[in-house]
Amino acid sequence: MGQTPASSRGIAATGHGRRPSVQVREKRLCRGPAVAEHPSVTTTDTDPTAAASPRPLALITGVGRTVGIGAGIARRLAASGWNIAFTYWTPYDRRMDWGIEQGAAEAITEELTRLGAATAAIEADLCDPDAAGRVHDETELRLGPVTALVMCHCESVDSGLLDTSLESFDRHFAVNTRASWLLVREFGLRFRAAPGTGRIVALTSDHTVGNLPYGASKGALDRIVLAAAHELAHLKVTANVVNPGPVDTGWMTPDTRRDLAAATPLGRLGTPEDTAHLVDFLCSPAGAWVNGQLLNSNGGLG
Repeated sequence: MGQTPASSRGIAATGHGRRPSVQVREKRLCRGPAVAEHPSVTTTDTDPTAAASPRPLALITGVGRTVGIGAGIARRLAASGWNIAFTYWTPYDRRMDWGIEQGAAEAITEELTRLGAATAAIEADLCDPDAAGRVHDETELRLGPVTALVMCHCESVDSGLLDTSLESFDRHFAVNTRASWLLVREFGLRFRAAPGTGRIVALTSDHTVGNLPYGASKGALDRIVLAAAHELAHLKVTANVVNPGPVDTGWMTPDTRRDLAAATPLGRLGTPEDTAHLVDFLCSPAGAWVNGQLLNSNGGLG
């Protein structure tokens, strides 16, 4: 779990030369509070100068597939001069129709490296309440303090009001809501970049009917991020939510693709790059005045 939403599904590392590749592997599923455990950490080609890089650092969650929105955002920010730490969780992909994309984390790492970014890939089950702190720990250890937190992770399994199981409901809220709150809290407690440079961006959805636990948990995520725009004001951190609309990253059927494209005024679906350009703007100095907003980047879909 911890990938990009059903409404926009598709959604390791090294830097100049070769930067560290970090993997934090969580073996538990979501079963309440975590017991004390030490995830295995595999590091390759560690560069002790990475943390001293003049490039700001973005932590992006839910970057599990090369075709995903998270990967598109990572590429765009790397091209704009950011170092990148990203998370992914392959057991989630295994449960979904698209399955695991073998070598995706390594391929994304190589792309970001070519763009000049020091990069760290962290495999983490965000259903585990301890994962948020460990992800921040590993990111700081390998690359330094985080300036921007971009949350693309999600649990998204379609079910309605009458057929959603208790386990599915709890898992959706653990990943989409609780993990997001814990990531934001860790970000706020640890933030030490210059005032006015900090950014929080989360991807959301307007799904309701037929996708109850996903839509409800994303609605709660919206409230958390919008609260951060005010409660982190002393840090001069901006916080915004982006609804990317329908983005085909491999999950749509031909009929779904046709119908959704026809429903938009522009007659097309969104792309990961569409979302990435908006997130890039929000994370840039030019986006500093945009704060506490839920932005519908959906091509005019009603």
